[in-house]
Amino acid sequence: MMGRWLSQIGLVIRLEMRKTFFSRRGIWVYLLALAPVLIFLGHSLSEINNRKERQALNAAHPVSTAALRSIERGSTIEEVVEKVGEPFAKNGFRRRDFIVDIYEYTDGENVFGFGFRNNRLENINERDRDTIAKDSLVFAGVFQFFFLRLAIFFGCVGVFTNLFRGEMLDKSLHFYLLTPIRREILTIGKYLAGLIATVVIFCTSTFLQLAALSLHFTGSEISEYLTGPGWGHVASYLGVTAAACLGYGSIFLIAGLLFKNPIIPAATVLVWEGMNNFLPAALKKVSVIFYLQSLSPVVAPPDANMPPLQKLLLTAAEPVAPVWAVLGLLTLTVVVVAIAARKARKLEINYSTD
Repeated sequence: MMGRWLSQIGLVIRLEMRKTFFSRRGIWVYLLALAPVLIFLGHSLSEINNRKERQALNAAHPVSTAALRSIERGSTIEEVVEKVGEPFAKNGFRRRDFIVDIYEYTDGENVFGFGFRNNRLENINERDRDTIAKDSLVFAGVFQFFFLRLAIFFGCVGVFTNLFRGEMLDKSLHFYLLTPIRREILTIGKYLAGLIATVVIFCTSTFLQLAALSLHFTGSEISEYLTGPGWGHVASYLGVTAAACLGYGSIFLIAGLLFKNPIIPAATVLVWEGMNNFLPAALKKVSVIFYLQSLSPVVAPPDANMPPLQKLLLTAAEPVAPVWAVLGLLTLTVVVVAIAARKARKLEINYSTD
């Protein structure tokens, strides 16, 4: 009996995979997954171009990092120029009682800005080039606040709510219901097909994002990072992506069975997940995003420009251990899919109303 059920689940998966991957209704899911890849690719190409410009400026105005960092506040413009030469850019403005001059130098990697007030050096601004540590925080922010909360979220809305609701709109669900297959088997097969599709699409996107973000680093920098925490971070991000598809997929599978309009449950869940940072610690745990953040290898820092009042509203909840986070998401998925299967047993089709 079990072997027959597994065979039927596999058959449903094969039928659904073609519809899920090649449905015109799901083209926007691919675009949603591709969006952050293009963002990081643009960032890397911009950094590569900026690095070439800095190296060209340094060739025209050669100066070493050690010489630039040896400049001390209180020096005059003449003393700075005598020590490190002419800058590649000069800016300034004049007021009634003071004159401001800004001299910019580069060592080929970083940019140094020296701010003079009435011919005395007051400010030294060193703008370092991007490092893997800096970009790791950038990636964590985009991953946690855009990719998980919006891209994967709405991707699962589009894929899982259409597993049943899309068949009703296409007036094709009755072909499944007329076959000698248990409704529970049909539900599990459809869910697994949607899960495979979303995991493939969004895990591929996650990997491509990391690859695009690393383009502007040298081979030695990438090798050093990967031999350290790098491969662990890559595996963790792929795992979190799959876990997000697992959790959100089960929720929107049952939403497609319970609601004719998926916008209502999607908006409700989106608001609840978006409020997670401001909920009390106990309520934070009644959400998918809390467990996903507990599994993330790098915690995205809060926005530095966030208003002070908004920061006061943030509440901290101790992240759970990864094993409990995984068990929590698996338990949620099993329970919700079981409820969806029970609902599917009583499903009746009336295309005139659906």
